[in-house]
Amino acid sequence: MPTPPLNTLLRHPANRCGSLDEWLRGNGGKGLEAALRDPAALIPTIKAAGLRGLGGSGFPTYRKWAMVAAQPAGGHRYLICNGNEDEPGTFKDRLLLEESPHQVIEGALIAALATAINHIVFYINPHLKRATETVAAAVAQWQQCDYLQQLSQQLGTELTLEVTASPGHYIAGEESAAIEAVEGHFPFPRGKPPYPAVSGLHGRPTLVNNIETLANVPHIIHQGAAWFQGLGNGTCSGTKIYCVSGDVAAAGAYELPMGTPLQSLIFQHAGGITDERQLKAVFTGGPSNSILTRDELDIALDFDTLKQHHAALGTGAMIVVAEGNPITPHVAKYLDFFANASCGQCPPCTSGTREMARLTKMIASGCGTIDDFKLLSSLSEMLPGSGRCHLIDGAVTVLKSALSHFSHEFQDNLEQR
Repeated sequence: MPTPPLNTLLRHPANRCGSLDEWLRGNGGKGLEAALRDPAALIPTIKAAGLRGLGGSGFPTYRKWAMVAAQPAGGHRYLICNGNEDEPGTFKDRLLLEESPHQVIEGALIAALATAINHIVFYINPHLKRATETVAAAVAQWQQCDYLQQLSQQLGTELTLEVTASPGHYIAGEESAAIEAVEGHFPFPRGKPPYPAVSGLHGRPTLVNNIETLANVPHIIHQGAAWFQGLGNGTCSGTKIYCVSGDVAAAGAYELPMGTPLQSLIFQHAGGITDERQLKAVFTGGPSNSILTRDELDIALDFDTLKQHHAALGTGAMIVVAEGNPITPHVAKYLDFFANASCGQCPPCTSGTREMARLTKMIASGCGTIDDFKLLSSLSEMLPGSGRCHLIDGAVTVLKSALSHFSHEFQDNLEQR
């Protein structure tokens, strides 16, 4: 059976439209109509399709939905559509919200029907001003649409939609921090359990899904689980929006089959390395994950394959570094980002990220000593797992990966001094 054409998110012109009428005249509404006909089939279909959380975790989407659906009936339930997107190199959710908000909203409506949710919150980074305005206008159109009335009748209670600004901090994208923020508090991540599916927003069952995850839902429900599975490479399902930046000829967002090889992404789609240089390294999944080198160009970019290589797909961001550009300044910049992003709740995270950033900056600038290098290495071993969320682990991961692959660069900076 030939692979179906890629048309789930950004690549198909019918998905890129401004008004709800345009959306419904194209591919829009068909997934929601199928969902209204058979709500009981929604979670099994998402399970069979193999859709996973595309905000970074890769957690099976159906499991989150099933956990919320299994909670005792009655009372309010919430869906937070997570558009906080703040990590360097990641811009896929912004594109979806700006260019095709209606498929995100339709995906959220289907998720609400599947899980008996009656309140949907579009939680968007305030720095994404155009995205926020576009989604607010789109939500206003859906609120005048018959579909919302039909959903409320199916749910037995009024279904509400609202758009709210996140605090704009990186940490505010963590699901429990997002819940705190929507409640009006500072986005401190919560300890778990209880999990949001059991006790989330206002103590009620809450589903938190990424924007890209939700954008896939209408197409899966309309065209079926087998169709979605057929879009991926090998055993992978669906597509992924890879955000490529750095030393490439054609930086941008590329929707490709999940499991696309790194070599194909960089050299076939992103135009290769600038100035015809050699590839040196790629920060995979944004700066909070491991580094891949040119010896690993054949690796398939999917959750499971990268995990086998002690790396992670994360958000799908690929930050490319060409031969001749040092790694240490990149690592110093990303550690500085995490240090500034730390919420301050966990002292080892707050002080640890700042100290790692300080030491790496000193070494990168040629002002570090061998003792600084030893302390940096020690911190990378001591700090993992010392925070309530994964911020400190992400900072340590990129540092340890850099020390593993490019220890000689750190040493060379010490020798120059």
